[in-house]
Amino acid sequence: MKFTGRQKTIAFFIVLGVCLGAAITLNIGWFILHWRQGVLMFVGFVGFLAIILGLILNTGFLIREIRRNEHHDSFINAVTHELKTPITSIRLYLETLQQRDVDEKHRQEFYRLMLDDADRLRGTVEQVLKAGELGYKHFVKRSAQVDFGSLVSDCVELARTRHNLRPEALHWIGSANGPAINVQGDPDELRTAIANILDNAIKYSGGKVDVSVEIDTPTRDLVALRVRDRGVGIPRHELKRVFKRFYRASSRSVSHVKGTGLGLFIVRGIARAHGGRVFAESAGEAHGTTVTLELPRSAA
Repeated sequence: MKFTGRQKTIAFFIVLGVCLGAAITLNIGWFILHWRQGVLMFVGFVGFLAIILGLILNTGFLIREIRRNEHHDSFINAVTHELKTPITSIRLYLETLQQRDVDEKHRQEFYRLMLDDADRLRGTVEQVLKAGELGYKHFVKRSAQVDFGSLVSDCVELARTRHNLRPEALHWIGSANGPAINVQGDPDELRTAIANILDNAIKYSGGKVDVSVEIDTPTRDLVALRVRDRGVGIPRHELKRVFKRFYRASSRSVSHVKGTGLGLFIVRGIARAHGGRVFAESAGEAHGTTVTLELPRSAA
């Protein structure tokens, strides 16, 4: 197995940290054996310890920066692909329409495909712009009373249409006859958060999409949206990391999935701006994932 330059750098700093720890241990032992030499030795030891501590903190900072740069590179590659692919496709269809005599049936099919590619392109740009907004302190720009159940139902139907799913592939378990569950917030931003959660669940479902969407009221003051898939799952040590900007799961089973690593980061920012939270649960790889969005309820 070949190591990249960054992996070698991380390994170097880890070895350096171990060596520094060993040096500290030896110095402590030496100090214990020669403690009678007085206060100057103690002052020297404290100064040496401060230098070592600074080196350790600097090493940790360098490792974090290296990982952050790796995530940035991965994001740039993903965005480049997400932008280049639909542009290339649209250009190909336009060249075909320009250079060949295409019958009406195929012409309409080309128009539909180009519109799909344009929607994909717009979605990528909107995600990047939204992530840029969330990089600063974010507030709800437009607040209104929102029927949360109706909003989720609309998002489920839109996701089913966008991904060409059969009705049984996306289960909506919301109660149609129960009282309306209201939240206070920006309908457009809440719609964006729900759509991102649904898209993630569908994309990471693997070969067979089987996603259930449920609304629950765990307390009088909270409403919870739970989106459960039976897909590739998330390793437990990555359950919190997937909400960071640019972060994508490292499992080989998801390496082929297209994305920018911004979807769940945007969901977290919107949830926090509305006084709620979002978290993921998974028993591990190949055991599916449940993403829960909790928001405070408001009076009808």
